[in-house]
Amino acid sequence: MKFNSAYCFVLFVAFSQLANADWKEFRGPTGQGHTQATGLPVNWSETENILWKSEVDGIAWSSPVIVGNKVYLTTAVKGEEENYSLGLLCLNVHDGSPLWDKEVFEQADKVKMHKKNSHASPTPVIEGDRIYLHFGPHGTACVSLEGEVVWKQKFDYKPVHGNGGSPALAGDVLVICCDGGDQQFVVGLDKANGEILWKTDRDTDPKKGFSFSTPLMIEVNSKTQAVCPGSDAVFAYDPQTGDEIWRVDYPGGYSVIPRPIYGQGLVFICTGYNKPTLLAIDPTGSGNVTETHLKWKIERQMPHSPSPILVGEELYVVSDKGIGSCIDAKSGEIHWQERLEGNYSASPLSAEGRVYFQDENGTTIVVKASKEFEELARNTLNEDERTFASYAVEGKSLLLRSENHLYRIGTSKD
Repeated sequence: MKFNSAYCFVLFVAFSQLANADWKEFRGPTGQGHTQATGLPVNWSETENILWKSEVDGIAWSSPVIVGNKVYLTTAVKGEEENYSLGLLCLNVHDGSPLWDKEVFEQADKVKMHKKNSHASPTPVIEGDRIYLHFGPHGTACVSLEGEVVWKQKFDYKPVHGNGGSPALAGDVLVICCDGGDQQFVVGLDKANGEILWKTDRDTDPKKGFSFSTPLMIEVNSKTQAVCPGSDAVFAYDPQTGDEIWRVDYPGGYSVIPRPIYGQGLVFICTGYNKPTLLAIDPTGSGNVTETHLKWKIERQMPHSPSPILVGEELYVVSDKGIGSCIDAKSGEIHWQERLEGNYSASPLSAEGRVYFQDENGTTIVVKASKEFEELARNTLNEDERTFASYAVEGKSLLLRSENHLYRIGTSKD
């Protein structure tokens, strides 16, 4: 094979950029839980390899996002008569010190909250000098990196168990899944001013319409698709127009939470409650491709809440009840299934040939990314604080949000 130095240089630059990339959205630079960072910790505890631990007011399960030397978190602080202040916090990434705390919306509506959800579960998206925040039907906003409001927008639908899905960017369009108990639609906003560019109703009639998934933008045959799971079906839309490209049906699936992932030519999605199923879909079709482009599915021990992760040719998933699996992405063959112990909501992280699984009570299980199961470490933080939020990465450290704190975990601040 002829050595192509130009191609290798492009790959080197791409991986270098990913390795040094800020963590600007849910699941990081790729939106799929990958980092090329090196030197991340494998072992830690409350007294070992904690660079700092900062107290965070309010209850929220959004993940941290990072740009430069600043960490941003959304939060919901309970006020009088069940009202909540929905806001944005900014902390110094080097020492965890608070820089500012600003309210963006006030939530007056009383929402019956599921015990595994919060009033501020969606993770913000950062692009350039703008941060895009979403609090379900209680408000969507664009603010500056200093927290000054650029625009606000609201959509009228009834939340069930709170909000969950994060927004995603596709060029000049902010795409959001809005799946309530009364109506289900996907909307595209002009990121510059918040105006609605398109609103596409889900072409379904589910018994339980509420879902909480985050769109994933993928490129198929040089065309961008916004893959948006919901109750009863997953749809791929043109993010510029809202036109449907393809769909796959899974009647009865609802409360869909995991974000899709894409690789090996396939889209992988989970179908939610009551029977979580992992689907592998060829995204090159058009129309209803349920009978033609669904390549395989697995119906046992799959996640309700944590997103899958793809490392090379293998998928790694963990069920809410703690069953971890390694699956051949192309065939659906299961290489291993192991009981990791604990309950899980956070999505896993891949780094340096390892997969990090974070349970709901402060324990992270680190396993080798391999067809054979090998546990590398088991790390425990304060078991009295729930840990539902997914990881962020900064330099050689992990940022992990617990119920009352934000941790920076690592051996070096560099």
